[in-house]
Amino acid sequence: MMFDLGLLGVPIAGAPMAGGTSTPELTAAVSGAGGLGFYGGAYLTPERLREDIRAIAALTDAPFGVNLFVPEEIPFDEAAFAEYRDRLAPLAERLGAPLPEHVPFTDDHFDAKVQVLIDERVPVASFTFGCPDAATVARLHAAEVFVVGTVTCVDEALIARESGVDALCAQGVSAGGHRGTFGILDADPGIDTLPLLTGVADAAGLPVIAAGGVASRDDAIALLEAGAAAVQVGTLLLRCPEAGTKQAHRDALADPRFTETVTTRAYSGRLARGLVNEFIAAYSDAAPPVYPQVNTLTGGIRRAGSTDPDVINLWAGTGFRAAQAVPAADVVAALSP
Repeated sequence: MMFDLGLLGVPIAGAPMAGGTSTPELTAAVSGAGGLGFYGGAYLTPERLREDIRAIAALTDAPFGVNLFVPEEIPFDEAAFAEYRDRLAPLAERLGAPLPEHVPFTDDHFDAKVQVLIDERVPVASFTFGCPDAATVARLHAAEVFVVGTVTCVDEALIARESGVDALCAQGVSAGGHRGTFGILDADPGIDTLPLLTGVADAAGLPVIAAGGVASRDDAIALLEAGAAAVQVGTLLLRCPEAGTKQAHRDALADPRFTETVTTRAYSGRLARGLVNEFIAAYSDAAPPVYPQVNTLTGGIRRAGSTDPDVINLWAGTGFRAAQAVPAADVVAALSP
């Protein structure tokens, strides 16, 4: 039987946080607490994704989801990429980090990963940076996979509905991490969670998971009362022991030196919200909208500076001060209506 959002014990979802923050333990903990844990499947090989899915299934009998990034290849702006590389060169040299001259486009093994989700009959699949085509959604449905499309505006919600998705994740502008805008070159619609929730629910007529800016039980209840089928949180999970968050990132969330978040293309070439640090302040104005090549370009810098909060990406939503160093089950319980 296909998954049903209405059958969740607690209408709380744990956001997929790719790049190491999502772990099988975090995903299983959220699902085990009665919510819906999501695992960030981007940047992994298909083989590693399969292993991690099986690890989650071994940790919990509860339904869980896996998120993939939908690839988009646009004309490569070689001049902008080279200029940004030159801008980053002094920092890379200081850190002893590699800075590749040429970075090829990659689709992140998208088709192979979709097949992994089908093979493993993952209960829920969600997608970011666009929506898979109707044929792909139909293949997932044939394996009884419930499909969620992440959207940031009504137009995206209507495209996702046409592809046949079962539900939408309405990602408000206050959400941390990468923005779910469909196009790399798209401007951020800038719609916050509550008006986005009501707008896409009315337009698309699908169940909606509301994401972005949730810092308290009152925030969650307000979105549920406005019609959300569930409320998704990511930033609140960053300091949980089950998360794979870097220590420097955990500490920064509670450090009074970091006071605000902004959206930036500095780390990946795509818009993403994080705490303002020296890297964002220095490079946001120069970063070109080139993804995933910019993400690969800055990867060595981030690895070399992994203990420095002014070098790494400190993805966080606007409610970051509410993140506590407590088990994920406690976060879910504290938000439960």
